Amino acid sequence: MHTRRRSSAGAHCSPPRPERHALARPLLRLLLAAMALTASPWLAAQQGGGAQAPTPVIVTELAGQAFSETVEALGTLRANESVNLTSTVTELVTAVNFDDGQRVKKGDVLIAMDTSEERAELAEQRSFLDEAQRQVDRLAPLVKRGAASESTIDTKRREAQGARARIKAIESRIAKRIIKAPFNGVVGLRNISVGALAQPGAELTTIDDDAVMKLDFAVPSVFVATLKPGLSIEAESAAYPGRVFKGTVSSVSSRIDPVTRSIVARALIDNPKGELRPGLLMRVELQKSPRQALVVPEEAVVPVGNENFVWIVADKDGQAVAERRTVTLGTRQFGGVEVLSGLSPGERVVTHGTLRMRPGAPLTITAVEHGDEPLESLLRQTSATTGAGKGRP
Repeated sequence: MHTRRRSSAGAHCSPPRPERHALARPLLRLLLAAMALTASPWLAAQQGGGAQAPTPVIVTELAGQAFSETVEALGTLRANESVNLTSTVTELVTAVNFDDGQRVKKGDVLIAMDTSEERAELAEQRSFLDEAQRQVDRLAPLVKRGAASESTIDTKRREAQGARARIKAIESRIAKRIIKAPFNGVVGLRNISVGALAQPGAELTTIDDDAVMKLDFAVPSVFVATLKPGLSIEAESAAYPGRVFKGTVSSVSSRIDPVTRSIVARALIDNPKGELRPGLLMRVELQKSPRQALVVPEEAVVPVGNENFVWIVADKDGQAVAERRTVTLGTRQFGGVEVLSGLSPGERVVTHGTLRMRPGAPLTITAVEHGDEPLESLLRQTSATTGAGKGRP
């Protein structure tokens, strides 16, 4: 009689790793808890001689909550007011009164140019005006007495008026050589130095009013009926990860782009710290049609053909029982769905444990879902509840 020896290569088995068992235990507990939601009624019925035991379920209580449809878009920031400061004359720069990125106030003199020639002409014309006005004052009583003609005093009056006009023209030339801040804001990079010759149209610097930023974004024209000033928006940028900037739609374009079939809306965002800059690309979420609505978790809705229904908790002689309710659904968002009809505030809707449920079946509420608890926590409550009931007669 020959004895066969097993090959060590084929019979070798590595011992199970303890860490794998440690990782599997929490998942196993959750699986068992989920199975308890469906298996407990059947097991209890078998032990109780066929009588149906209450089905353990997780429910949520309905209440009106703020709800809106979200429209996503991309937008570009603009300053509330923004200009490129340029010269309208060719002149020598005599003073630059700002640094790069400096905040200035309306009326501050930023750049001054040579006005010596204009001021000399201004002094000359003022002297001419004074002399012409003295001649008018001297001739006025003589004309009344007939000692001087009306034409003589009229000539002097015309000379005085001409001097006044020339003075205004010279003052305008001087004003063009003094560049002031048109509004409160922050200046950009300085592109001119003292002693340089300013040229007409050449950009000297920029100034932006960034206290409030304009965010222009385009949305599909299908939303034109509900796109109105006053709607809230939230904007994010890769430049500020995790930051959300809130604003309000201030205006909507009067035209729809015939190529893209989109319409541009403008929102205003407060920028007290000056963090937001013109030209920044932002992702926009527009809260459209804000309203109070009843919202149920998507997992509570059971579709059958062209209809949808949910299971609610009804009361029958003091016992919680299942009741099937047909509902009309609206917008779906973030794992929830709006219920337009079929439910009322205060009713309890079954979110977990609906498998094999039938109308009138007794229920046991093991956990109440408030919308912010993780499913793992709810299943642990269910596991604890069903486990505690095993020893009951």
